[in-house]
Amino acid sequence: MLVFGTLPKICYAEGMTSLLYERKIRIFDYPRFAEPFRDQLRENAERLAAASGIEIEFLRKRNVRKEDRVKEILSKRGEQPGLVCIFSAMEPCSTYKPWHDKQSGKTYLRPDDGKCLHYYFYFVDDELGLCYVRVPTWLPCRLQIYFNGHNWLAARLRKQKISYKLVDNAFAEIANWTRAQQIADGWEIKRLHGKLDQFAQTYCPIHRAFGVAYHWSVDQCEYATDIVFRRQTDLGAIYGNLTRTAIHTVKPDNIATFLGRKLNAQYEGEMGNRFNIRIEGTRIKHTMGPVSLKLYDKFGLILRIETTVNDLTFFKHYREVEHRDGTRETKWASMQKTIYSLPALRELLEAANRRYLEFLSTIEDPRNGRDKLDKLSQPVRQQGRSYPGFNLFDSDDEALFRVIARGEFNISGMQNKTLRRFLRGKNSGQVSRLLKRLRLHGLIKKVGHAYKYYLTRLGKDVIATGLKLKELVVIPQLACGHLA
Repeated sequence: MLVFGTLPKICYAEGMTSLLYERKIRIFDYPRFAEPFRDQLRENAERLAAASGIEIEFLRKRNVRKEDRVKEILSKRGEQPGLVCIFSAMEPCSTYKPWHDKQSGKTYLRPDDGKCLHYYFYFVDDELGLCYVRVPTWLPCRLQIYFNGHNWLAARLRKQKISYKLVDNAFAEIANWTRAQQIADGWEIKRLHGKLDQFAQTYCPIHRAFGVAYHWSVDQCEYATDIVFRRQTDLGAIYGNLTRTAIHTVKPDNIATFLGRKLNAQYEGEMGNRFNIRIEGTRIKHTMGPVSLKLYDKFGLILRIETTVNDLTFFKHYREVEHRDGTRETKWASMQKTIYSLPALRELLEAANRRYLEFLSTIEDPRNGRDKLDKLSQPVRQQGRSYPGFNLFDSDDEALFRVIARGEFNISGMQNKTLRRFLRGKNSGQVSRLLKRLRLHGLIKKVGHAYKYYLTRLGKDVIATGLKLKELVVIPQLACGHLA
């Protein structure tokens, strides 16, 4: 997770301008005003380095991998709590530029891009494990803090004397998986807030001069669902099939459904699938705007599904909204970037991973769907009337399945009128009879007191398995036979 810290009073140009006027400092003296804070941050870094008996290492090249250097140092010093190393580098930063508007006669600060010395403090925290704090030495000193939830969970497991085996950033073994999941779900945000304030106090103490504490917001968050196999051969037997399924059958509608979104014609963001071959293995990546959903294996033993979000406002949920007039109401609104949105974000990302896993599980073993497909094709009788089954090789039935499997219907449900938009040439009566057939075969269910229908678990399994078997197995086999 990457967390950004900003100082409320000075994190924007107008706020810093007001502060200078309040302290009776000329706008064009802003650089002179900022220099003492730069010097204090340098002195603080040197003091921390001396207290820990380490030297600050200046990185002259941009392509240096700090993580590799940190691992090298940790292999020698061990992973006991404390400061591990300090790197410094000249990097771009956000700053302000004095400006005088000749037309209005006003003098103020404007946002600007600059370059300043940055410090990277790598340390091992007793609760969060290995972390780093990135501190720019020029105002407004926007902090960046990184930590990994696996390290936090490992510390909690040690405290509760639950044995585990952590390899890189994945748990290969845990004595009590159920208890470990309960601990992970019970992460206290207030405690995290206190930790972040403590880091700011230690590595960027100048914020006290402005009389405010840092405001913490989430810049990037990853949520992983790991399936741990006992033997590498077990995962290897299905992994190739899973990756082929993911790269060939996941469509934009599916990606939107996994993420709990509704895909419409107005969406202008980037969407797509990507297949990568890495040193560690292969990876499938699906993207929708600032969110990505990945499938890959770790060490040939762990199947990981991971959702990464770079902008929390992509997601919406019910929350309290405060209006400018001071009134409050609970409504469906974009998620805020504050760290206090993490519990709601965890639920959304966990649901995305679960939907993706359910989608893939239907094709893991084609035999799982044979009985269901047989049931699908048989006629059903009700009140003396026979309702025919469905045939995946019938163009009308296939078109119907593709329509009801659309992502927006999985989220908001389907109605007679919404289906008619996609089933060209069908009138209301014909669509009603199709809905009746689908219900009698157990493929859809009706919501109480509403004319809305949703796919049942059987419906999702049958349609997904049937269409995938046709696309990935039947058609390729027939094509090969024809070519032969």
